[in-house]
Amino acid sequence: MAACMATVLGGCAAVEPKFDNVEPVVGPPVTSNNTPYSECLVSLSRIQGATNLPVIAVGQVTDKTGQRSYSTVTESAAVTQGVSEMLISALYKTRKVHLTERLDVRVPLAEQQLFENKAMAYSPRKLAVLPSHFVVLGALTELNYNISSGGARLFVSGIGAGLRTAVINVGLDLRMVDIRTFRTVYVTSLQKQVVGYEVEAGIYRFFGNQLVEFDSGAVRNEPLQLGVRSVVEMGAYQLLTEGLGLPVPAGQECELHPGQHVADDDSNTQQVAAANTSSNAASGNEAVATPLQAAPASAVPAASSAAQ
Repeated sequence: MAACMATVLGGCAAVEPKFDNVEPVVGPPVTSNNTPYSECLVSLSRIQGATNLPVIAVGQVTDKTGQRSYSTVTESAAVTQGVSEMLISALYKTRKVHLTERLDVRVPLAEQQLFENKAMAYSPRKLAVLPSHFVVLGALTELNYNISSGGARLFVSGIGAGLRTAVINVGLDLRMVDIRTFRTVYVTSLQKQVVGYEVEAGIYRFFGNQLVEFDSGAVRNEPLQLGVRSVVEMGAYQLLTEGLGLPVPAGQECELHPGQHVADDDSNTQQVAAANTSSNAASGNEAVATPLQAAPASAVPAASSAAQ
């Protein structure tokens, strides 16, 4: 018996499966990752006359919702951890700021360390880091599940349909800080609701002696991370228009919806930002460049080359 089993197992070991190349399924093509608010940012790039552009650094915009997503095989954060990168992309779309890197300077610092240790094949150019006027900080502060859900089903004699809906929301808080005085010159708090729905239809009944069962349905959900990117882009738009006084393009498409709870804003954020700039100049500090300020060319060293 043992000899027979050994013979069978030996024959199985000699059989090797053959694998051919599997043609992968190719879905839709790569597209630009835009939101309904991307056009608002692009419209700022078409504004003429704003030449003395501010230098902005983006700091950590962290996830402070504390929400985790669990499945049978993985555990991860419920919302994206790349909000800072989203904000950098949003500001770049406007072409109305000079971005200077502060988020991840590990490679430049490593290059400098290699140079100091004389490990470079040749001497690099001397560092000429562009100083920033403002830094943008903040956090994702809200992720509220199931703030509204509902549904309805109607079946008569085994034939009917149903509908279910659900709404969640995400919230973002951003602040812009004058890098020279550490004054917070502008703050914005935004939220967006993310919706989803499910529809179904079915039939379950006898036709003569035959039981017929048929179900059909569809689920459509607004991507949660698209909702995050949307509030980030609207926040970037407000930083430049309300915070730094960049002219608002004509049209109503980019105006912030007041939402359910409307508060009268008597703070006049544009005047506050202008006052902060004026106080810096009055105290003898170097003028902080804003898109509407006619500052000397030396206010932003190497700004034109950075833009290119």
